Amino acid sequence: MKWTAKNRPVLYRLLFLGALTGTLAWALLEMLLSLLGFSFSLEAGPVGFDIHVVSFWVRVNPGTLAGLPAAWLLFKSL
Repeated sequence: MKWTAKNRPVLYRLLFLGALTGTLAWALLEMLLSLLGFSFSLEAGPVGFDIHVVSFWVRVNPGTLAGLPAAWLLFKSL
């Protein structure tokens, strides 16, 4: 799919979901490895905003950065 003004919201949603999925997958991988005895953490964060009514925070890790290109490839294949 080409990137146009008409399908830009689809791209943004896919990028958001890709980053979220990558973050959760990396956190799960870290938990599984910690159960096996390998303890490490490559996350940075939290990154987000707080406006006293609504707050949103995400911990950025390598899974987040891997989810973005995966979402872009999914968008291009649609």
